[in-house]
Amino acid sequence: MGRPQEVGGRVLSAAVVGTGLIGSGWTALMLARGLAVRAWDPSPGFDERLRAAVAARAPALSRLGLAPDLSRLTCHDRLEEAVGDAGFVQENAPDTEEAKRPLFAALDAAVPLGSVIASSSSALLLTPLVSGLAGAERFVLGHPITPADLMPLVEVSGGERTARWAIEAAVAFYRSLGKRPVVLRREIAGHIAGRLAAALYREAVALVEDGIADAATIDEALRHSMGLRWAATGVHLSYHLGGGAGGLRHYLDHLGPAQERRWASMRTPRLTPELKERLVAEVEAIAAGRSIAALEAERDARLAAILAALAEVEHG
Repeated sequence: MGRPQEVGGRVLSAAVVGTGLIGSGWTALMLARGLAVRAWDPSPGFDERLRAAVAARAPALSRLGLAPDLSRLTCHDRLEEAVGDAGFVQENAPDTEEAKRPLFAALDAAVPLGSVIASSSSALLLTPLVSGLAGAERFVLGHPITPADLMPLVEVSGGERTARWAIEAAVAFYRSLGKRPVVLRREIAGHIAGRLAAALYREAVALVEDGIADAATIDEALRHSMGLRWAATGVHLSYHLGGGAGGLRHYLDHLGPAQERRWASMRTPRLTPELKERLVAEVEAIAAGRSIAALEAERDARLAAILAALAEVEHG
C-alpha cells in the first residue's frame, strides 16, 4: 500500500525546495499536471513571487493544453512543513556545495522514508554532497533544462550510494509529469545536455572571436539548420542519415577524416574582458531592446509550437 500522498503508486503531493527560475518552472508544471505542491524558499516574500512566476508560465503551458491550478499550491515558512508529507522532493537551491550540503542534511532528516529527494543541480556531483547522510540511497540528480516546465528532458543520475529503486521512482515520477527522462550510466559534471551545449557554445564563441560571423548570424545558422535537424533526430542518428544508404558506417569511412580535420581546427577561446564585451554587445543587438520577459515569452511560444508539432507527428 502506498503512502497517503500516493494512489496506485502515483505521487499526488510533491515539495519544491527553492523557488527561483528552476523551482518556479517545476512548480508550474506540477500544478498543471494535477499535483498538490508544497513550496519552501528561505527568501522573504517568496510566496508572492512564486505565484506571480507560475501565473507568468500559464500562457505557454496553455498552448500545450495545460493549466497550473494555483489553488493546489501551499507555501511554507519552515522546510519541515513543506517536505514532511511529500511523496517526491525537487530541490533547486543555488548550485554550490556550501548551499546544498546543509540543505541535503536537513532534507534527509525531514523527508519521509521512501520518498525520493531529487536535486536540479547542473554542475555538481551527487556523491560528495550526500557523504555521511543516512538516507543517501534516496538522493538522485534530476536535472531539467530551462524553462523547466516546457523542455521535456530531465537527466537522471545517482551517486555511489544511490539505490536503483530511487532512480526508477524518479524516472516514473518525471514521466507522470510528461517529461522525457534519460538515465546516465554514471554521474558526470554537466550531465549530457550541458556538456553538448558547452561544446557547441565554445565553437560559437570562437567563431565570433575569429571574426567568421557575428552572434546574430551564428544563431540564424544554427536555428535554421542543426537546431531543426537535431530536434527531429538527435545528433547520432543525424550522422547515420548523413551517410545515405550506407548509414553511419559509410559516413565514418568516407567523411570521418574530414570530421577529424574539423575537430583538430577547433580551439577553446578565452573569455577575455574584450571578448565578453563583444559578445554582450552582439547579443544585445539581437535582443533589440526587448526585455528578458518579452524574450522569454517569444521563446516559450516557439517552444510550445515546436513541442505541439512534434507531439502530433509522434502520436499520429
